[in-house]
Amino acid sequence: MQAMPTSGKSYHHGDLRAALLDAADALLDEGGDGAVSLREAARMAGVSPTAAYRHFADKEALLAALALRGFEAFGAAMGQAVALGGVSPHVARGRAYIRFALARPGRFRLMFGPLLARSPAHPALLAASRQAFAALQADAGGREAALRGWGMVHGLALLILDGAIPEDGDLIEKLIR
Repeated sequence: MQAMPTSGKSYHHGDLRAALLDAADALLDEGGDGAVSLREAARMAGVSPTAAYRHFADKEALLAALALRGFEAFGAAMGQAVALGGVSPHVARGRAYIRFALARPGRFRLMFGPLLARSPAHPALLAASRQAFAALQADAGGREAALRGWGMVHGLALLILDGAIPEDGDLIEKLIR
């Protein structure tokens, strides 16, 4: 994303919150959550840092909004995978889970990282994460089976992202089934 030129003139942004989230999302993809700042997101959106604080109280609020956006995309990807049919819902969701993690590692790590432990301070994020788990639980037939499956696909995704094992579609498919 390129920064918009700023000048001494007042600049009205159509949807500054969305522009800040888009900018922060690009920063997240480039360097993880450590690369995200309100100041840099504002610069990329072409507004002053003060304008960013009208939409997000602090960096954590911006990250929580990014994680929420991630859970929305995650839920859509999981739902689309199941809707395609051809395999059981838990296999479809497992495939989608790993594809999501590999396509957007920064977003994936943010969504399931330490911020989630503080999600009670971000009720919408907490609700989105619970909704994602509820879908897994419904497919698996209960909490324990859902946790077992989630642990497996999540661990597999992290092992691939961290380079501990190579991305191997055949292996992934064998493990998920």
